Amino acid sequence: MYNSRPPRGESNQLVFGIRAVVEAIRSGKEIESLYLQRGLGGGLLNELKDLMNEYQLTAQQVPVEKLNRLTNKNHQGVVAFISPIVYQKIENIIPMLFENGQVPLILVLDAITDVRNMGAIARTAECAGVHAIVLPAKGSAQINPDAIKTSAGALFKIPVCRHENFLQTVKYLQESGLQLVSCTEKTKEDIYTPDYTVPTVIVMGSEEDGVRNEIIRISDHLAKIPMYGEIESLNVSVATGIILYEAVRQRIPATL
Repeated sequence: MYNSRPPRGESNQLVFGIRAVVEAIRSGKEIESLYLQRGLGGGLLNELKDLMNEYQLTAQQVPVEKLNRLTNKNHQGVVAFISPIVYQKIENIIPMLFENGQVPLILVLDAITDVRNMGAIARTAECAGVHAIVLPAKGSAQINPDAIKTSAGALFKIPVCRHENFLQTVKYLQESGLQLVSCTEKTKEDIYTPDYTVPTVIVMGSEEDGVRNEIIRISDHLAKIPMYGEIESLNVSVATGIILYEAVRQRIPATL
């Protein structure tokens, strides 16, 4: 069943009940998050799990109390939230950019967890001409109406790609001829050193942990934003704007 009044604190469209969630998946709805009651079993649930494998969906196993907080309806141990956007595949975007003679500029967000940061980053990325945003399927903020509102609608305009095998997706971008520039404090090189006029992926790390070490190790460039004050770090959405507009600055002559 569809809940016409989502629970407080959650703005995405809520779907509950095994059959309703199965039909939502089969109809091509983008599942933002999926919750299953811990210890739940049964034939119909097996059908849902088979469908999850087919569509490469993952679910959080949670106690029934969690589901009861999400909805007071008969959820049958299954609750899902449908994303307001349609996710794309970066493997479809990169070849198209090259075929159209464009120089790709891709933004990879490594586990950004705050929805307002996500929205603010998307707004800046769209303004800066970023061709796509890539996210990990796990550990990222939901693309919900709060994020969309903060983005001023940019999340409806810029392609957003969400991938299960996040590290492999980053390696695919690099193997496709894009340089990997990771914004991190773990370097002496600043953001003004790399040449952003070539096909480029800019990686921004999470608010707490930064860019994961597996990506740091394979990056073509590590770049930090010079800091001269007493505060040691910038908000990730602000930092993203700074490095993106260095890329824009370098690319301007090529577009005139």
